[in-house]
Order: sequence, then structure tokens, then C-alpha cells
Amino acid sequence: MTINEAQLLQDEALYCSHGDTVHYVNPPKIFTNCQGSYLYDDQDIAYLDLQMWYSAVNFGYKNPRLEKVLIDQIHELPQIASQYLHPTKIELSKAIALDIQNKTGQKGRVHYNVGGSQSIEDSLKLVRNYCKGKSRMFAFEGGYHGRTLGASSITSSYRYRRRYGHFGDRAQFVPFPYPFRRPKGMTAEEYADKLVAEFARLFETEYHGVWDPKAGESEFAAFYIETIQGTGGYVIPPMNFYPALKKVLDQYGILLVVDEVQMGFYRTGKLWSFEHFGINPDVVVFGKALTNGLNPLAGLWAREELINPEVFPVGSTHSTFASNPLGTALGLEVMRMTAEKDYEQQIMQSGAYFLEGLKDLQSRHPEIGDVDGLGLALRAEICQTDGFTPNKELLDKMVDIGLSGTLEYQGQKCGLVLDVGGYYKNVITFAPSLEISRAEIDQALVLLEQLLLRAKREL
Repeated sequence: MTINEAQLLQDEALYCSHGDTVHYVNPPKIFTNCQGSYLYDDQDIAYLDLQMWYSAVNFGYKNPRLEKVLIDQIHELPQIASQYLHPTKIELSKAIALDIQNKTGQKGRVHYNVGGSQSIEDSLKLVRNYCKGKSRMFAFEGGYHGRTLGASSITSSYRYRRRYGHFGDRAQFVPFPYPFRRPKGMTAEEYADKLVAEFARLFETEYHGVWDPKAGESEFAAFYIETIQGTGGYVIPPMNFYPALKKVLDQYGILLVVDEVQMGFYRTGKLWSFEHFGINPDVVVFGKALTNGLNPLAGLWAREELINPEVFPVGSTHSTFASNPLGTALGLEVMRMTAEKDYEQQIMQSGAYFLEGLKDLQSRHPEIGDVDGLGLALRAEICQTDGFTPNKELLDKMVDIGLSGTLEYQGQKCGLVLDVGGYYKNVITFAPSLEISRAEIDQALVLLEQLLLRAKREL
């Protein structure tokens, strides 16, 4: 640790809130620069980032095209009150709305806020307004939708709510089809069918507590999903799951809200992850990579029936910085940039190459119990030597070593940035840059093996 780092950490300990989730490692790591797929510390050691700011920087650090748009917009129209309009807000809204309309056949509108959690809050208002004040929602075990009061009420981790009470009603959490940890003797598809049947059973009689057959009405307004669980460990459900679930929701008039904050903007190989599963949402919430992390802009799309001005009038929600010109200019450029080449093919090929390498590591290390992926949303579950029992301690040690900057690759000191997720906090959730090269994937695989071998020795 340099003298400058030590002084900064002393000041941080005295003057910074520790409540904003920056202390996953001790001491916290300080980075001073970035480029492409790499972060750099003040000794100019390169750390290959396989997290990319929780998938916010899908298109690489210091992406020159997006940085130019940001700079140009700063010189043109950097700020304007949200009571006025500016061109890129309208153009970005049109681009997103027409994209979803072309894919689902559903007309809709776009609404902005400054972050994923805030847009989840807006969606809760939208849903409760449309459903005549109903405040009960379904959500999944392992699901994560944010840490504001409303968003935490539909996030299954009690630790995010424990000290603050509830905003409205806490969601009813439903089991998610977790293929690696499914019951013995079942295929993943059979497990998915079983969970849908158990969910449908809730509506069989009034005594299951969610349905009034005489009124033909549910107590619940919507089901909030991440099509692929993010913080839950990049769990990818069987492809038969969501179409079957959507049939139940449609039968009982329950809206489907898809949280695309982490998986949107080509993380899974498609612009929206729900496209893989053949379902049509009623509401889509997005953020993070919309601006490649260069501006805090997020938003939602909703069907016309839910969001037209007669139903959801002017002033229904408001943020001073929502739909700011810097963010909407960046978002519009992301939509244009991704439309100019076959991002789907690029990402699916890169993801398949990375996944093949992870499977090779798995074949040689019994501690890697499961690997899976869709596009460049990949997972590796770290276990005991039985290949199944979660091993959080081993993964924590791997993360610490990766951030020490003491790995070696081609004769150079380097580091590796990993993200941890999963129900047992034993899953590496890989979200590399969508522009990651084959050489960088090769480096990642070499460094992962170094980490695993060192961590086992040091424990």
C-alpha cells in the first residue's frame, strides 16, 4: 500500500459513510484509472475487470464513441429543467418503445428516473395506480430489485429491510427454478413445471389466500422477475419456465414486470433478456448500461394501457435529474451503436468461448461445482471438494487475492476483479465487457486458475 492510499483510507474511515456498500473487502480497494476491460491502481497495476461495475459498463471503460457523445452534449445542452423537453429524450423514448413494439406487438411509452431502484419505485406506483391501489406483489426467492424502501420490499433478502420496516406490503416470495440445486431425480425442465404447478395451486380456492373466485380477482397486482437472477447468482432458468408462468399470470390478471436493470443492453446476447424466453412483459425496467455508466439514468417501458396520460398523468412521479440531456444523449447513442452491428452474434460467440474455458477449469478442479451462462452473463459456483456444498470461504479468499494485485500474467504483476453472488454467496458472477477480446478471456481463465490454486493453499 502506498503512502497516498494509506492516507486516503484513514480519511475515508473518518469522513465517509460506510452504509453505501463499498466495504466488501477489507481494506477497500482504491482504483485511480481505467481503460477497456481494465482498472488500474496508483501503482499502475492492471486489474482485469470481470464485473464491469455490476454490468453498468457493458461497452468498456472509456469507450471513445460514448465519451465523445458525452463531451459534445456537455458543450451543446448539458442541463435543462425536466419541465422542458429536449430532442434526445424524445428520440431515445421512441427508439426503446419501437424496439419493444416490434418484438412484442405491444405499444407503450418510456418514463425515466436516475437509477434502477428509483425506476423500480416508479414501476410500483405505475402498477398500483393501474390496479386500483393493490399493493401486494409476487417476487422470487433470490430476486434483487434494489435497496430503496419500495424496491427492498420486493427483494427477497431480509437484511436489506431488517432495520427499516416496510413500504406497503412485503412481496410474497416464490421459489425460483435453480437448475444446479434442483431436487434429485428431476430434470431441470420437470422442476420448472413443478414450481409453476405449485404457483398455480395458489389460485385453486379462496383458502389459499390470493384469489377470490366469486369476484374473479386476485389480491396481487404484479409479479416482479429478473429473467436471469443477478445478485442471486446469475441463475438461468429452464426455457420452459417463463412461458408456463406467464399463462398463469394472464389467466388471473396479474401483470408481469421484468427487471432488466442488470441483464439488459446485450448482457445476455439480446437487447433484452426476456427475448430469450418468448414472453411479453407488461412493464420493463432498465438502467445501468443504458449510459455505459457515464450518467445515472434509468427508466421503464410500460404498455399503453398502464402509462397513457389519462391513466398516469403529468407529475405522477418526478426527479430533478430524470431524463437529463447527458443521459438521454448517451442512451440514444447506445441504441444506435448496438444497432449498427450484430451484437447478438458477437456476444454469443464470446460467451460460448468463455463458457468452454470455464468448463475446462471445472473438469480439473472439483471445487467448481457448476458453470453456466447465457451470452456474457456467466456463473461459476465455488464448492467444497464434493462439488456441491457451498464454499463461501474459498471464494472470499479468491476475491481478496484478485484485488491484491499480486497475480502474474506474461511476466507482469496484475489483478483480477470478481463479483460475488448467489444464495450462499459462493458464486462468481461474470459480467465482462461485451467488447472483451479472446486474448482477455484467455487471461481471465489463467488468472482464475491461479486464484483458485493460491486460495486453496492459503486457507
